[in-house]
Amino acid sequence: MRRPRAYIQWRSPFIILCLVTLRFAPVSLHPQCLDFKPPFRPQQELQFCSMYKEFGCCDYAKDEHIMAKFYRIMEHFDYHGYASCASYVQELLCQVCSPYAAHLFDAEDASTPVRTIPGLCPDYCAQLWKKCSSTIGFLSDDPHLAKVKADQALFCQYLQLGDTDYCYPHILSNSQLSQNLGRVQSDGEGCIHLCLQEVANGLRNPLAMVHANDGTHRFFVAEQLGVVWTYLPDRSKLEAPFLNISRAVLTSSWEGDERGFLGLTFHPLYKYNGKLYVYYSVEVGFDERIRISEFHVSQHDMNLVDHGSERVLLEIDEPASNHNGGQVLFGDDGFLYIFTGDGGMAGDPFGKYGNAQNKSSLLGKVLRIDVDNNQRGPLYRIPPDNPFLRRRDARPEVYAYGVRNMWRCSVDRGDPRTGQGKGRIFCGDVGQNKFEEIDIIEKGRNYGWRAKEGFSCYDKKLCANGSLDDVLPIYAYPHKMGKSVTGGYVYRGCEYPNLNGMYMFGDFMSGRLMSLQEDRHTGLWEYHEVCMGVGLTCAFPGLINNYHQYIISFAEDEAGELYFMSTGVPSATSPSGVVYKVVDPSRRAAPQQCNYDLLPVRVKSKLLEFRPQETLIGVELPTQSQAELYPTEDWLQELFDELPLPELTTPLMPTTTTTTRPPRHTKRKGRRRKGKQRAPPGDGAVRLAGEGHELGDRGRVEIYAGGEWGTVCDDLWTSRNAEVVCRQLGFRSALKAAKHSEFGQGWSLRILLDDVQCTGAEASLLDCTHTGLGTHNCDHHEDAGVVCGNTVE
Repeated sequence: MRRPRAYIQWRSPFIILCLVTLRFAPVSLHPQCLDFKPPFRPQQELQFCSMYKEFGCCDYAKDEHIMAKFYRIMEHFDYHGYASCASYVQELLCQVCSPYAAHLFDAEDASTPVRTIPGLCPDYCAQLWKKCSSTIGFLSDDPHLAKVKADQALFCQYLQLGDTDYCYPHILSNSQLSQNLGRVQSDGEGCIHLCLQEVANGLRNPLAMVHANDGTHRFFVAEQLGVVWTYLPDRSKLEAPFLNISRAVLTSSWEGDERGFLGLTFHPLYKYNGKLYVYYSVEVGFDERIRISEFHVSQHDMNLVDHGSERVLLEIDEPASNHNGGQVLFGDDGFLYIFTGDGGMAGDPFGKYGNAQNKSSLLGKVLRIDVDNNQRGPLYRIPPDNPFLRRRDARPEVYAYGVRNMWRCSVDRGDPRTGQGKGRIFCGDVGQNKFEEIDIIEKGRNYGWRAKEGFSCYDKKLCANGSLDDVLPIYAYPHKMGKSVTGGYVYRGCEYPNLNGMYMFGDFMSGRLMSLQEDRHTGLWEYHEVCMGVGLTCAFPGLINNYHQYIISFAEDEAGELYFMSTGVPSATSPSGVVYKVVDPSRRAAPQQCNYDLLPVRVKSKLLEFRPQETLIGVELPTQSQAELYPTEDWLQELFDELPLPELTTPLMPTTTTTTRPPRHTKRKGRRRKGKQRAPPGDGAVRLAGEGHELGDRGRVEIYAGGEWGTVCDDLWTSRNAEVVCRQLGFRSALKAAKHSEFGQGWSLRILLDDVQCTGAEASLLDCTHTGLGTHNCDHHEDAGVVCGNTVE
């Protein structure tokens, strides 16, 4: 899809980005306000700056302030001056409300000095100067502007922008910039472009993030080892863990071990009763079990669980070490829901029909119990409307059945205005060989496993049983897209109105972020993949456009904002887990709309300040000192000369230069460095190519084998594979194992490797396990890539 050019101001510290995009790739439009945030729809219609009354960067209070400034300026003019210049003054003052205010005022990042008058198109500037140059001194206190305002040419040259797409007033009639303004951006294939904000890091397989709904807006992150950490709204972390039962939790350091501390939820009345519930793996004698326990918060410290308060509500024997389920949550009805796996192995081989179809087993089920008023008597009761309460062949705890291994479920808060969807329970159910699925849980329903996997028959004999009466998923996807679904949440937060009603989920193995949107007329769910914003899309302070591959879990905070957790190494002992907040860069809520009162948190532990580690990739902003450097005369050609050549197998790290003067345009292409003729590369040599390779440290992985260059498929592409490539290229570490042809598709090459699995110590990818040279069942949209670096955790 063609994208309009981004505004380029040669004095701006965005110069290095401009150099790269000028030569290699266009970038998407980038609406941005002067507070370095996306524009919004004002809660109250603007009266003075009415051209931006529907969408822009001003609320009603700002509009009133601008109007007052206008009248203060116009007091200095007589009737004739007012009649001639009032419209010019109003238009110029109101450009701070433009959704492209950052471009108009040359303020795309926080280090750039902001203009006092917006960038003007030459014809408009000439009219302003001829009719109303006397207003300039009241509009701006810029000393340089005062020096040049007597000369029309110098004056308009000073106010000119480098990209006429963004100058005023032509920007108002630019259809490319206005046609999708305020909407979630997507590419030609419908992939939605969003951004992220790093919230927490250094976590060991963070698989749950929950809030206590107690007004403090703390969030609690659980690690697979059995440690739960407390984070305050400012993202600082308490040094002392909220809960630590790691000695009791059964897990290991093996990558992909499904056992461990798997679930955490707070009682809906936690603020008053201090109760919370956990789901974890334990070893009792020679048996492995899942355990559901109740804890109380300490009476002496609101950030510490009373570890002696544990009461075991339920234990279920696990016949195998996988398919442990792991979700506990409270429904809108106030009951505790427990989501168990089918017992493990493959194909649910337990009994005639498997555990999932056997209603007398607690495995492969959604259970529902009542844990209120359990201080005396039974630890839990059966809700009177549980569907199998009076069935002799069923356990009364069973609420729904026929599930394989539901991983991550959530309750829909409902539309903030209409309440539509409130109380629905969404789950991701991990598949067997072919399909992953998303289900909405309903009372008494059969979700088909092991008869069905997704929409397809798995056990053909059982699938043909007319009494199955199973409910189909709302969405299922094949293993070509991913091999282990991670259920998510329906977005119901306040900060990003465009996302309302979007169910976002992911895949643990492929690293895909995905979304579903319900069509209220048909009841069908429309699928869109979620991509990270390209070009300037995420170039806001504090935002990033990349994440670690293994998506473990999703979450929402007390205000309903959406998060997910992922890691670079899927091991319970690897501190590579990060929590990310999902951000829509196209539109935000109006200022003050999402404010809430925080209840105080009494802290007794030491606070650890949050220090972000992730960075925006593909957009590199130079420092202020770099921005002051002057280039040599042919600066553009010299930059091209510094870019790495495709056949090199060691990285070139070009020195970034910036300029304060306009570029010299040249028709010459990038030249090769002079040198000796290189011999053909050896088998196993790698190079980085595609969009991004000009930076030298990232790109599509291409490997030389059998006398030709080819690409690598990302089916099993992991950080360990990326480590092999990056070390081979001379870097110390891999920052990202990129998937889904993030750096473009190598259509001109054959796919040489598929299902690559490295330990990380190999000399090249050819030494790793793979399906065989040239043997593959994938396409170029799965071309693998890397982002390398020289930092070591």
